[in-house]
This record gives sequence, structure tokens and C-alpha cells, in this order.
Amino acid sequence: MREFSLPALYEVPAVGNLTDLIRRNAAQHPNVAVLGRKVEGQWQDVTAATFLAEVRAAAKGLIAFDVRPGDRVGLMSRTRYEWTLLDFAIWSAGAVTVPVYDTSSPEQIQWILSDSGAVACLVETPEHEAIVESVRDGLPALDHVWQIEQDAVAVLEAAGDEVTDTAVDERSAAATADSPATIVYTSGTTGRPKGCVLTHRSFFAECGNAVERLKPIFQTGESSVLLFLPVAHVFGRLVQVAAVLAPIKLGHVADVKTLTTELASFRPTLVLGVPRVFEKVYNSARAKAQADGKGKIFDKAAECAIAYSRALDTSGGVPLGLRLKHKVFDRLVFSKLRAVLGGRATHAISGGAPLGERLGHFYRGIGFTVLEGYGLTESCAATTFNPWDRQKIGTVGQPMPGSVVRIADDGEVLLHGEHLFSGYWNNETATAEALSEGWFHTGDVGTLDEDGYLTITGRKKEIIVTAGGKNVAPAVIEDRIRAHALVAECMVVGEARPFVGALITLDEEFLPRWAAEHGKPADSAAADLRFDPELRAEVQRAVDDGNAAVSKAESVREFRILPTQFTEDSGHVTPSMKLKRNVVAKDYADEIEAIYHG
Repeated sequence: MREFSLPALYEVPAVGNLTDLIRRNAAQHPNVAVLGRKVEGQWQDVTAATFLAEVRAAAKGLIAFDVRPGDRVGLMSRTRYEWTLLDFAIWSAGAVTVPVYDTSSPEQIQWILSDSGAVACLVETPEHEAIVESVRDGLPALDHVWQIEQDAVAVLEAAGDEVTDTAVDERSAAATADSPATIVYTSGTTGRPKGCVLTHRSFFAECGNAVERLKPIFQTGESSVLLFLPVAHVFGRLVQVAAVLAPIKLGHVADVKTLTTELASFRPTLVLGVPRVFEKVYNSARAKAQADGKGKIFDKAAECAIAYSRALDTSGGVPLGLRLKHKVFDRLVFSKLRAVLGGRATHAISGGAPLGERLGHFYRGIGFTVLEGYGLTESCAATTFNPWDRQKIGTVGQPMPGSVVRIADDGEVLLHGEHLFSGYWNNETATAEALSEGWFHTGDVGTLDEDGYLTITGRKKEIIVTAGGKNVAPAVIEDRIRAHALVAECMVVGEARPFVGALITLDEEFLPRWAAEHGKPADSAAADLRFDPELRAEVQRAVDDGNAAVSKAESVREFRILPTQFTEDSGHVTPSMKLKRNVVAKDYADEIEAIYHG
């Protein structure tokens, strides 16, 4: 058993709750733009004083509609300004926010709102409202539904016109640090989602220590972050609360398809995302360079960036010749890539899955450092992350200051600290299984090095044991294969089988480009090309790259390209894009059999 901890850098307030942050900002930085809001296609600044006033007005409306301290209120919307406004309004009314993914099914929505006992729900669109209404017979506690696109904020403000400031102040003070702030339902790869109860203390400990440890990239009045992750996900919520706590300017993007345009107009100094975003930026840039006849230049520039980054970690530093080459490529290639990311950002924080060492070094080499972290809903998002000044590429960093990471005898990662959830809502059995003597059992397997940097090697329950008795952790090889531009998703199989195989889906954005470049019909779909020899050869190269990271016994010997995608709608991935392996294995049982008997 091995463990590592770092002393806390932030002291959780003895009294109060998260609403204190917006009052503090308005008092100390009244004219500082703490949020950016898109109005008629243009970004408009929202000062700390204005944001507080808007939150208070919406909170008065909730109070007028008889939302009481401790009541649960659902919030179902894409990432937008109103999400953050209404989240703080719910807290200011003394209530508890229950996030709901805007892509959730009627069954999921009914379960989350009924299990939490939500008395009200704020939805974004008419379609969302229609879904809630369709399951309302199963929601006896639900009294109110308001729609953001039907002026929900204005409706609340009008209803609360006669509610006094004193009443809001009393409600805002109702919650303590140990009161529930939110119930975030885990998307879960099996069974019904469980509601993780995260307290105000959880967010204070999480965001306070993260901001302090990353202080140079959280500078009030200078730094900014553009949030495009779902705020219903705990990682998106971390971004929101950390920005308000710092405070730094926070903007929202509802549609990831417009991300490049929004990055260029908002120009954040900090980007938070998942590896797939950074993989897409790299793959798209490389594909564009190839289409323009500059593929060799791009590849040489990428190798230069990687070599430059690796040299930064050596005692001798970067050799003069490499520095000169890097300077040339910075003008020709790297500066253009940074411009795609807004032009001002120097750092990014990535979580959800491993980025991979090659891309980690590539991005640092172009002057855009991606700091990887690791966490779960139960740990209020990040529980480890790479510090800005002591990054170890290939790891998910050191423990959050004030917390402890322990590796159990069987390799499982255990966590301890104030940032952890207090339990699962209405589920004492699941809580007892996950929390033991203050330690949260993550279900992940990992290692700690001598400096306390954590590396995640897989999931306990996802370890595959082949017929030959070899234990295989799928994450390592899957992440390498998935890094290829043509590959959307990869799932390794092989439980009780003679060798390891893989199911692979193709990236729908990149496939038409590849098809055109290789003389195939431009409108070709995966179903048309999955047996094409050239395409299989390209995917084989991705598999070969993945195999290079593991032993021969763990390597993929056969694969099947699937005609369809793994999507949330198909039931094969969770809203946070985690594979539902048991569902995939069941639905594609014939394809798996074909790997071994085809």
C-alpha cells in the first residue's frame, strides 16, 4: 500500500456557503467583468455587481413560488449563461440544484426528478418541457416547470417583485458548508444513475485548492475561461464555480460545433476540455495541411514540437539547433494552431480520459500546455491534477492539496478529503459500499510514483482475463487506437477468449475527407467502407500504434469495424461519453464472435 498527500492551500470557510462568493465579488470587484454573455451574436460583459443583482432577482421569484430551504430544483439545459445564473439563484433561495443532461431520455428524467423529489424544474426548450410534462404523472412532488426560452428568468423576476432583500439574505444564509449544494446523478455504465450529494464544502475544498495551486492562470481581471462542457457534468460545474471563486471571466458555449468560432471571438486565456477535443484539433490541422500539400511540413513541425517538449524535461535543456528549428516552426505552424484555440490561451486542463504522452508533448511544444487531471463525480471532479510548474506528462498529476491518494494492495485508487461527496441520495447501501472509514473506493486501478504523481492503468471491473490467464487493462491500448483521426471509438474484447480483439467505429467527420483523398465516393459511410482493404489498412496502422504500448499478449490481433456509431441515443455511451461495455457486448455479440470465428 502506498499513499501521498499535499497540505491544503485553501481553508474552507467555517460558516457560509457558495452564495457568499457572488456577494464577495460584488463587494470587492463590483465593476470587474466576471461573466461574458452572448447577446445577438456579440459578447457582452457582465460585472460582478450586475450578476449579483440578476441572481437575487431570480432567487426572489423562486421564493415567491414557495421553493423552500433544502428543496430540490431540477435544471435541464445546454451550457449557457442562464445555467450559471439559475444555479446561483437556486442556492440563494436556500435550495439544492439537481442537474439533468439536456440529452436525457424521458425515463432518465423521470427517475432523476422523482428520486431527488424535485419540487420544480427549469428547462431550456419547448422539447424539454414536453418531455417533463409527458412523465409528470410520475412526479408527485413537482409543482412548477419554467422554460428558459420562454423567459423563465423574467417570469421569476416578475413573481419575486414583492419579495424583500432581507428575505433573500435569510435564505442565502440558510445553508451551511455541510449542506447539500447539488445532487449530481452519475451517468453510470450499468443500472440506474445514483445521486451523488456534493456539499458546499465539497466545492469550496475542490475549487479553492485548485485555484490556489494554479494561481498564475487564475488571475482576476486578466484570465478568462470559455466553458463548453455540459454544466450538468461535474467537470463543467467545477469550471463554473472555480471561475466565480477566483474570480475570472467566464463565458459559455452551447453548441460545440461553433467552438472554433467562439474561441476566436471570446479569446480565453484558459481552456478546459476532454482529450477528444484536443485530438480533433490536432487531427483537423494535420488533415488540412495534407489537403493543402503541406503534410510533410506539418509532420516535421509536430516532431519538432514533441522533441522540444521532451528536451524541457532533461537536465541539459533544449539544444541550440532544436531551439532555432522550433522558432521557425513557431512562425510557420505553431502560431496558427494557437490561433485556432483563441490566440491567448497558454494552458488547458484536460480530464475524462488519458490524453496520451505524444499529444501532451505536442501541445506543450507548441506553447499550449495541457495539464491532465483525474477525478469522478464522487470527488467533485478533479482529485488529482498536474501543477502548472511541475507537470509530468503521461500522469494525471498529484493529489488535490488537502487530500490524500492511496493505492490499495490490489492496486485500487482510494481517496480521502473534504472534496468528497457525502453519500448517494436515498441509497445507504451504495454509500456503504463506496465509502469506508472516510475513504472512497474509486474502482480505478493506478500507481503512484515517488513524487506522488498518479497514473491510472484501468478499471477493476473492466480488467479482461484472456483464456490464457493474461490480465488486460483496456484503457491503455484503447486510448492509443482512438487517437487516430479515423477512429471515433474503440472497445477491446477478449474475456475468456484466446486473444484480444477490438470493436472500432469510424469518425463521421474525418471519414468523408479520407474517402475523397483515397478515391472513394465522398458520401461513403462506415457501412460502405468497413471491409475496404485500404480503409482496413489505415485502421490497422492505428491498431499497430496501440499495440506498441502493450505486451504481445495484451495486443489486439483482430478487429471489426462497425457500420454504426456508439452514441448516447443508441444507449452505448453515457452522457459523459463513457462506454457501456456490457450493452455494447450484448448488442454486437455477432461482431465479437466474428473476430474469433469469422
